[in-house]
Amino acid sequence: MPGTRQNKKAAASSSPASNPASAKAKPAPSAKPKAAPAAKGRLPIAATKVKSAPVVAKTKLPSTLKTRPAPEKKAVVPVVAKSKKRTVAEAQQDSDDEFGQVAIDMASDEEEDAEGDIDSDEEDVIEEFPEEDGQDMSAADIEDDDDDNNSEGSYMEGDSIVDSQEENDDEDDDGDGEDDGDDEDPSDFGDLKADDIDPNFGHNLNEPLPEESEYNPIRREYPEIDPVYDSDSSTEENENTVGNIPMHWYDEYPHIGYDVNGKKIMKPATADELDKFLSTMDDPDSWLSAHNYKEGQDVKLSSEELDIIRRLEGSRIPDADYDPYEDQVEFFTSKTEVMPLSAAPEPKRRFIPSKHEAKRIMKIVRAIREGRIVPRKSGHVPAKPKYYNLWNDAEDKPREDHVMHIAAPKMKLPTHDESYNPPAEYLPTVEEINEWNDMDREDRPKNYLPQKYDALRNVPGYNRFIQERFERCLDLYLAPRVRKNRLNIDPESLIPKLPSPRDLQPFPTRLAIEFLGHQGRVRSVSVDPTGLWLASGSDDKTVRIWEIATGRCMSTYRLNELVTSVVWGPNKDVAVLAIACGYKVGIVVPEKLFSPETTLHSEEFVKAGFANSAASEPNPKATWNQPTPAEFDQGIRVWIHLQKAVKQVTWHRKGDYFATVAPDANNSAVLIHQLTKHQTQQPFKKTKGAVQRVMFHPNKPMFFVATQRYVRQYNLQRQELVKTMQTGVKWISSLDIHPAGDNLIIGSYDKRLCWFDLDLSSKPYKTLRYHQQAIRSVAYHKRYPLFASCADDGNVQVFHGMVYNDLLQNPLIVPVKILKNAHERVEALGALCVEWHPTQPWLISSGADHTIKLFS
Repeated sequence: MPGTRQNKKAAASSSPASNPASAKAKPAPSAKPKAAPAAKGRLPIAATKVKSAPVVAKTKLPSTLKTRPAPEKKAVVPVVAKSKKRTVAEAQQDSDDEFGQVAIDMASDEEEDAEGDIDSDEEDVIEEFPEEDGQDMSAADIEDDDDDNNSEGSYMEGDSIVDSQEENDDEDDDGDGEDDGDDEDPSDFGDLKADDIDPNFGHNLNEPLPEESEYNPIRREYPEIDPVYDSDSSTEENENTVGNIPMHWYDEYPHIGYDVNGKKIMKPATADELDKFLSTMDDPDSWLSAHNYKEGQDVKLSSEELDIIRRLEGSRIPDADYDPYEDQVEFFTSKTEVMPLSAAPEPKRRFIPSKHEAKRIMKIVRAIREGRIVPRKSGHVPAKPKYYNLWNDAEDKPREDHVMHIAAPKMKLPTHDESYNPPAEYLPTVEEINEWNDMDREDRPKNYLPQKYDALRNVPGYNRFIQERFERCLDLYLAPRVRKNRLNIDPESLIPKLPSPRDLQPFPTRLAIEFLGHQGRVRSVSVDPTGLWLASGSDDKTVRIWEIATGRCMSTYRLNELVTSVVWGPNKDVAVLAIACGYKVGIVVPEKLFSPETTLHSEEFVKAGFANSAASEPNPKATWNQPTPAEFDQGIRVWIHLQKAVKQVTWHRKGDYFATVAPDANNSAVLIHQLTKHQTQQPFKKTKGAVQRVMFHPNKPMFFVATQRYVRQYNLQRQELVKTMQTGVKWISSLDIHPAGDNLIIGSYDKRLCWFDLDLSSKPYKTLRYHQQAIRSVAYHKRYPLFASCADDGNVQVFHGMVYNDLLQNPLIVPVKILKNAHERVEALGALCVEWHPTQPWLISSGADHTIKLFS
């Protein structure tokens, strides 16, 4: 094969001295060179003898090889491939005028314009052939210097390719004699002679034969690549090799990237707007160019590209040769094919068991052995009968329901009034029928009226059947179902074990005395500390004092305003009565009711304040005044004038201080007065909410203030808030404190009674709701474990409330008696006030029916 060491030896033996055949083929120096016959698969080479003719070879090799006819009257020099180890010297230019330089044109048509540059760095000059004694250097000498180059060979002038090939073939035959088989050299021509080769072999028949041509004996000529629309080849050279990167990265730099050698590629010169305009006016084809931002220059568009642009503008397919409506090629049709579409042999895996399936089967087998998979029991399945008796096989076996299944509730069974012949007592009267017709459908207890028919055949069709079925379906479809687990608990065990009311006696059970005489609502009653006298205030602007034992009215005080509150002083040695009416509070010392010593002591106790008030500064919010002579004769000793109407008066346990409540007075709603000094002080600079009730602690310096929703406990010595009770009611109406001071109760207008354990929590310990209307008053008994409440429903309820000394035991609350209709309701008002006797289990109540009643 060419390029091997045997070929090199054959080439050396084919020199003019050793090969006469080749010597005969040499033409005369002046003769016209004759083209050598081309071997099979090779290009013919034109050779002539030239003395010291330098040869210039192009180093730039394009992808396509093209032959170009040599210029006439110029000698052609054989091409000698340059060795990789040989240094090339600069070609001499002395003989250019005589012979001229001959070069092999291996460039494509696109590169012809670039080859004219003489100063191009891409051209390498081949050193001219050396001479020895006026003779040409033989090819054997050249081959000796290039033994290491296994891919290139050279021939002397006038040598035939066929002759050299024959010698190579002979050497190959004399070699090891191995049969190459499929590796046969395509250049092996056998015994083909030079005379048998067509000199026009491999030439294009459409073109005339060139007289002088340059051929490459090594490379084979391939057809020119014609890139089409669907080709991925590219013959265009890209001078800018920066790659596909955003070009705006180099906007601030003078270069536009780097080449493969790492050198900067400078930006090309850009024309200004004037140059662009002049070029547009001068060049009529300027509209055919487009600016290439990557190259930085204008590129002329080809006709194919212009055609693509026109097609895209016309919303057509860019490729003109593409037919979107070409006939469909049916690969699989109804036509029966004689031969299969694919005759590939079946793979081996289709004839051996699958390993993957074997793994899955073994996994199932292990699960069956371990009992995780239970195979179905193989048994004889009885055939279903073709005909069956509907009533004989009517055994309904309920299937097992799902765990989360909840059965639908069953419909209510019909009652007697739904019968077509109900008893007479189930038939409605005419008044009941009219009343049922006047009621709305939502308010009717039943959606039908019972009717009676003589026989079942006379019963008409039920006109509400479809409606009832529809509502039943809606209930089953939309109504959520909840499974409630019923506990087998004795209902009596849920009820707290309370002592029997008989074991909790004494407590009032019946009406004993009724006090009559007031002409208006009796809003307040109070019993003096001795338990002998009862004071009452009414809307008839009078205050009456009654004897409790007999119910006799002992004294009557007529005032100018409605009486809202009357309270006896808690001190037994001082018999004073506080009366709140309108904007005033009066202090009364009753006459002829107590002993002379008690009356004298009470007079001195009240008068002592006038002497002390002269030296004190006057308070604009409360003024202490003496009564008129007529009022003094009645027993009134002091008047205290306030800014707003007084609603409540309450005493301190020592009997010297008392507090008043005026809800409309805002920050001065609560005032504390001292009777012995005639002084008034405001404990709160600002009150939170509307104050409803106030009360002193029975044995501690504590003060309780009840607003609409909260009860606050204050320490009078430290002057700080101790606790705030969250009642949970909407409007507090009354307040009372247990004699021990650890518990309190409140009543509200929303019919609730709340018991608070001050040592337990700030929330109610018990909330009782037994009244049907708003609660007006609540009260503790001073000695017995009893408390009571009255409301606008006219009832008075009595409770047993035991408070234990053991703090670990909660109070015991037991309802013991309901005094029904204790007072008649007048203008939606019932019982207004309750009060306990200080020493006896007697309960005194007053109401809107102008009466006062005592229950024992």
